Amino acid sequence: MIEPILNHRSIRKYKEQTFERLLLTDILTAASRASTTGNMQVYSIVVTTDKKLKEKLWEAHFRQNMVLQAPVILTFCADFNRFNKWCRQRKAEPGYDNFLSLLTAAIDALLAAQNAALAAESHALGICYLGTTLYKADMIIEILDLHRGVIPVTTLTVGYPDESPGLTDRLPLEAIVHYEKYKEYTPEDIDEIYAEKDNAALTLKLLKENNLETLAQVFTQKRYTKKDNEAISRKLLEVIRKQGFGM
Repeated sequence: MIEPILNHRSIRKYKEQTFERLLLTDILTAASRASTTGNMQVYSIVVTTDKKLKEKLWEAHFRQNMVLQAPVILTFCADFNRFNKWCRQRKAEPGYDNFLSLLTAAIDALLAAQNAALAAESHALGICYLGTTLYKADMIIEILDLHRGVIPVTTLTVGYPDESPGLTDRLPLEAIVHYEKYKEYTPEDIDEIYAEKDNAALTLKLLKENNLETLAQVFTQKRYTKKDNEAISRKLLEVIRKQGFGM
């Protein structure tokens, strides 16, 4: 299993080729075996293959064409709806309408998603995570008829790759691993950690295209701006409250 992990690529172009239902079941079964808090499994997976529904999801995911191309779309949701109903039907009043419970369910959903991704890639399928799930959570809730207590967390496109992109760069282990205790980064550490990324050919191309001086400026001024982050955050908090997590 280590080789598929090390060779992971985000696939954004897919062949017009479906895969067997049995293979999809294997992927979903792998997802169901992920670690979960208290063995509660407070998540749900919505499998979308219907063309009309995929077109609606395409709109929600900023019209990324891989949503239309991939034969299967998996939406992973934090889900306390099912668990709350079970509690009440067993004479137990749930107290899971809070931030901790939302975070617990979101972690469960993400762990299941990664298991599904690894299972899919082990069968020569391609996947891509869609961060736009949280950006348009309100639209996805409406499209997929998600009930109170259910919030979409992430989405996977799954299908046979129609491209073979290179490996995406990653920071060195020294950047992300701390032994025994967390070690603060010095300015020298930051320069060393980000040296390769700062000077990569893709970075230089982005700087030229955006007329900017550093890659950090591309992130803060173009990709993930303070204004956009705050606007999306406000909207997402409204969605979270509407779905029953009072925070």
